[in-house]
Amino acid sequence: MITSVLVANRGEIACRVFRTCAELGIRTVAVYSDADEDALHARVADAAVRMPGASPAETYLRGDLIVKAALAAGADAVHPGYGFLSENAGFARAVADAGLTWIGPPPEAIEAMASKTRAKELMGVEPLKTGDITAGDLPVLVKAAAGGGGRGMRVVRELADLEEQLAAAGAEALSAFGDGEVFVEPYIEGGRHVEVQVMADAHGTVWALGTRDCSLQRRHQKVIEEAPAPGLTPELEVSLREMTVRAARATDYRGAGTVEFLVADGKAHFLEMNTRLQVEHPVTEAVFGVDLVALQLRVAEGEPLDEEPPAVRGHSVEARLYAEDPAAGWAPQTGTLHRLSVPSAVRLDTGFTDGDPIGVHYDAMLAKVVAHAPTRAEALRKLAGALERAVVHGPVTNRELLVRSLRHPEFTAGGADTGFYDRHLAALTAPDPDPYAPLAAALADAHGRSRFGGWRNVASQPQVKHYRTEPDGTEHEVRYRHTRDGLAADGVRVVRATPALVVLEVDGVVRKFDVAVHGERVYVNGAALTALPRLPEPVARQEPGSLLAPMPGTVVRLAEGLAEGVTVAAGQPLIWLEAMKMEHRITAPASGTLTALHAAPGRQVEVGALLAVVQEDQS
Repeated sequence: MITSVLVANRGEIACRVFRTCAELGIRTVAVYSDADEDALHARVADAAVRMPGASPAETYLRGDLIVKAALAAGADAVHPGYGFLSENAGFARAVADAGLTWIGPPPEAIEAMASKTRAKELMGVEPLKTGDITAGDLPVLVKAAAGGGGRGMRVVRELADLEEQLAAAGAEALSAFGDGEVFVEPYIEGGRHVEVQVMADAHGTVWALGTRDCSLQRRHQKVIEEAPAPGLTPELEVSLREMTVRAARATDYRGAGTVEFLVADGKAHFLEMNTRLQVEHPVTEAVFGVDLVALQLRVAEGEPLDEEPPAVRGHSVEARLYAEDPAAGWAPQTGTLHRLSVPSAVRLDTGFTDGDPIGVHYDAMLAKVVAHAPTRAEALRKLAGALERAVVHGPVTNRELLVRSLRHPEFTAGGADTGFYDRHLAALTAPDPDPYAPLAAALADAHGRSRFGGWRNVASQPQVKHYRTEPDGTEHEVRYRHTRDGLAADGVRVVRATPALVVLEVDGVVRKFDVAVHGERVYVNGAALTALPRLPEPVARQEPGSLLAPMPGTVVRLAEGLAEGVTVAAGQPLIWLEAMKMEHRITAPASGTLTALHAAPGRQVEVGALLAVVQEDQS
């Protein structure tokens, strides 16, 4: 029987596994990088082991150090979580060879399915050979053979871009999973991403735990997932379950896994099998009333599953809350997460607590928020309402995108495909700030001043403050007055004003505004504003054509032959940054000459750092 589990992972999934272990009376062990010394997963575990001699980006890929940590801490089992080494057969063998219990599928099953190229061969699907691809094969999708989460994935629509995208995808996959192998498959427009959760034991029982729809994706990363997948025909559902069970039995599979399909024109096309727990597993747990981590532990201990899985009950939907800025091309954001809370009616899975820093080394996901209800419509409404009421004080997030997506008519109708954000992203992210939020911020800041001589017998001059709404950057001027009766502003009645709460009557309707201040950032009902100084600070002038780092990160490579004095073309990729396990291209703003180059592979840069200068060709 398992008594102590080391989780070879970090963040949200480590905390998730620890929670189930604690409920079962199992001792928990965390591993952490230097960057994660104060991370939540290292704090909540019963024991934690620092991983020495490895960079933050490499720490959780060092299987040798993880096995040593498990033995040193007295763990008798290892749970891989997802990502990192979760689909690495060599790591699974190393765990078993050390006399530890591996909480996952057999290494042979991982080898058969964790590599997407071998999985396709097993399922009778041939990947495209890169040397044989012609313009008639386009568009195609470049994918990492190991891992997932959208990393190492690129859509190629122009044949001339293929080699560059193969290299970029391979570099990103190597950084994220320790394996740079990529492959190419046809890219099917207008398909739905549907998957089936599998759970199997060592006694011949295989559960196909219904379907999930993960079609709402941006940059090939899932944003919103739900279970069961809406609008599938009974025949297609049966076919999906049968293919899933066949894949599991073909590899003598044990434990949790997911078989993914692209559904188009009423047909299911096999994509891959993930030999691990998925990020979106909570929606399956909700509709089946099971704890998949507890089932993983049970299977690892050799116990049998029930002959049949529980029946489906209701509908569940999950949204991934990311620290990313839509106004900056969805660049991942860093900083301090001052506050994160959601209504108690929904489930929150996170690796952060109030006051935790959000660094540059790992994924930008802050949390998963999950709702469960008797019907799909009720689940969507519940989750949208909870996100709208959530308190998220810190870096800019995708919260508004999530709320609007959950309420979009195409999505609420069911059956939205993977092109949803291609069609609707601009409208879903259009600025729509509350016009009274800046006034509420100003009145909260002014609280108390009227008690110290702020009013006069004659009408006073209005006080003026300026705020910038985030992330759209719109600036607002706010005017209010101190009077004998308290604070006043044109067009509204100030019912109450305190540092934390402002109540306004607008056109006969009383509205409440919760206000919180963290430095120069003010949060009004969750919306972020920046208080601007009365006199603008002098702005450092940058030379025309300057390329600045859009986010903190690491320079991973430069364009071949890039050096001062070379000629570059407008839009040409010059520099690649890695931030939060994703690569970001920096391109030439115009055709001209590279007159300065400050970037070098391996260099750590802060946001706004000068990377290079391109002097535009005036001819």
